[in-house]
Amino acid sequence: MTIANATRRALLLMFASATFFGLMAFCAKLASARLSGSQVAMIRFAIGLLPPLLITRYRNAALTFQRFDLLIYRGFFGGMAVLFYFLAIEHTSVGVATLLNYTAPLFSGVFSMLFIGEKISPKVLIPMPVALTGIFLVVHAHARPEDILGFGRWELLGLCSALCSGVAVTAMRAARRGENSWAVYTSFCLFGVFVTSPFAIATWKSPLRDEWFALIATSLLAIAAQLLLTFTLRWVDAMTVGVISQLAVIVSMFLGARFLNETINMMAAIGALLTIGGVVGVVYVTSLSKRVVAAEEVAPES
Repeated sequence: MTIANATRRALLLMFASATFFGLMAFCAKLASARLSGSQVAMIRFAIGLLPPLLITRYRNAALTFQRFDLLIYRGFFGGMAVLFYFLAIEHTSVGVATLLNYTAPLFSGVFSMLFIGEKISPKVLIPMPVALTGIFLVVHAHARPEDILGFGRWELLGLCSALCSGVAVTAMRAARRGENSWAVYTSFCLFGVFVTSPFAIATWKSPLRDEWFALIATSLLAIAAQLLLTFTLRWVDAMTVGVISQLAVIVSMFLGARFLNETINMMAAIGALLTIGGVVGVVYVTSLSKRVVAAEEVAPES
């Protein structure tokens, strides 16, 4: 296979990955109609552990690591990011929750500069306010009278999911210098189970048959999306990954509007475009100093 053909294939797989992440959010919303977001998140992590548990090659790779402390940080904060994300999905629209979660690059760039010495261009100060303005417009479009500047507790939790994702990505950037992808992935799912299980058990409801379909679909889509994302790393640069990953926001917003009657008025649409454009701008500026970065570095925890 030529490099050009491999690149085209990777781009198609990247589009599939972003689409799967959007579909995953939609299925999580269906599952959380009666079940708690924390329960959905725990089951998603538990099923995600099956590949390294059942396949010897992946299990051996997962048990090979150098910096267990960094894997703990990545797993713990990654688990918190998904927990907050799924709780936001449960209590807000799937489009708004996904949009907020996908602002993670705004935080990961700052944390990487502060904690692991990465240099961030001052040009980031141009697109970042654009993204923040977009976030304000989106949440204000769905604001309730008791919200503060349009932000209710669940919108704030959605932003917290992006913040925790930024911490996890920073730990992963450091861990990637000596850790393999399966060790990083397994730590994410394993600590994700530990983080979500107390809340899931406290709110546990026995899933009905249709809910099991939604739960399994959420988990399998997450696994497929993550594996496809990892595969594209060799052939797709960070800027391209950052742009295409935003397709997940569009997919989730479309599915929510089409099948769940979630409204997208003009203010929300403009805010979404500004947010996506601002995030893409931040990814572009920060990727100028890096030839290639991990796909996970420009995609949120999900």
